Amino acid sequence: MSVWEDLVGQDQPVAVLQRAARAAADAVAGGAGTGMTHAWLFTGPPGSGRSTAARAFAAALQCERGGCGDCHACRTAVGGSHADVEVVSTEQLSIVIKETRELVQRAARHPSQGRWRVVLVEDADRMGDRAANVLLKSIEEPPARTVWLLCAPSPDDVLVTIRSRCRALRLRVPPVQAVADLLVRRDGVDPPMAAFAARAAQSHIGLARWLARDEGARNRRREVLRIAFELRGVTDAINRAGDLVDVAAEESVAALAERDGAERSALLHSLGADGVATPPPAVRGQLNQLEKDQKSRATRFKRDVVDRALQDLVSVYRDVLVLQLGAGVELVNPSMRDDLLAVARAGTAEATLGHMDAIGQARTRIGLAVNPLLSVEAMALALLPAGGSRA
Repeated sequence: MSVWEDLVGQDQPVAVLQRAARAAADAVAGGAGTGMTHAWLFTGPPGSGRSTAARAFAAALQCERGGCGDCHACRTAVGGSHADVEVVSTEQLSIVIKETRELVQRAARHPSQGRWRVVLVEDADRMGDRAANVLLKSIEEPPARTVWLLCAPSPDDVLVTIRSRCRALRLRVPPVQAVADLLVRRDGVDPPMAAFAARAAQSHIGLARWLARDEGARNRRREVLRIAFELRGVTDAINRAGDLVDVAAEESVAALAERDGAERSALLHSLGADGVATPPPAVRGQLNQLEKDQKSRATRFKRDVVDRALQDLVSVYRDVLVLQLGAGVELVNPSMRDDLLAVARAGTAEATLGHMDAIGQARTRIGLAVNPLLSVEAMALALLPAGGSRA
């Protein structure tokens, strides 16, 4: 196997990275290294495999065989434990300037074991302008053996002065069948379930794997999709919006509660304050900071859950539009064909596009830190059928 095997449907980007890895090896050997650059920007829709591609490239840079997938360098680079490959992925709402300064300082060090010091920022789009300007200087004047790999949904999500100094690599959403084949081959998923998950996730590899393995996730998705068929009036819209956001909040608490408690216990233990009823002021300060970070993480997690639900919901209207236009493409939700046909016959393509726009606006507002409940309520009201009822 090689480090490139999980990059399905990305033949052209993989070829570019393989050529660059060979050029990097040439540079290490004292050659010109033509074709290799010190800063890369990986972009593509969610699920296209941006971070997977970046990790594979980091491994190929360290591997003497260009990414064999079997050696120690490949395994540790892909797994995130290589001494000279640093992976930055924030669980907060943004990457702050302090973190960026520390990152730039570490990036300036000479590689200790590998061929290159590779810094992979998985959430470059979450870097504010001030933090990005700190990063800019390091990208403009990089150390000889440092490579920056930045990941973002699109070039517009990154400061223009940074993207102009990076080599752009655009990834695309892989075909549904390619994702299904990956789930079968890599994760041992039953082929029918793999096909369903890949289609339902709209080729998002991570979500497809999650849907294939988690029955609760499949049930929650089914409930979200029903919103499109069950809205009859304003009360329905408000109630269903509240239900969707409440489920996201509950999922956030369930996913993070154990981790938050473990982090608090570990901090108290490290400060020698286990079992202390009233922690001293110095300890309280650190506890307050931990709680602030955990609250920020929970906020982001909740927003991500809501956004994921809205992506599922828009797939319904996409299918409705396919039926209204008579397009000869596969439905994302074929098991709901009868319901989809009923909605398609009751409305127009123009109205369906309006519904899709309403969902897109809700996603944008949530991304801009607008209250999720208000955003989803406004969306749900926009999804009501003309006249407040559906024939």
